[in-house]
Amino acid sequence: QVQLVESGGGPVQAGGSLRLSCTASGRSLSTAILGWFRQAPGKEREFVSALRWDVGTTRYADSVKGRFAIVRDNGKFTVSLEMNSLKPEDTAVYYCTASTSGIWYTADYWGQGTMVTVSS
Repeated sequence: QVQLVESGGGPVQAGGSLRLSCTASGRSLSTAILGWFRQAPGKEREFVSALRWDVGTTRYADSVKGRFAIVRDNGKFTVSLEMNSLKPEDTAVYYCTASTSGIWYTADYWGQGTMVTVSS
């Protein structure tokens, strides 16, 4: 079992920045892929970004490349999503995820979600 606790989120104006953090606890995390999905109102959940813990490789959705960065805290199983140049279309509930199967773009565990609202 894996538990995911998120923090951050909230309202921000277009062009601004925001940081989300997620701390994972549980088993099989050293080779897990930790990341973020989001779900905008009326839309399906979509992959945003992820990081493989043991080697540090990362993936990003095309829509956030160059604006978002996923970083890890080596002292504990914490990943942060640094979001810059935010756009109204980034408005969504952001979910921290863990893939203990090690498969990219999937999630075996989900956090409770945190709302990000970008106003124009």
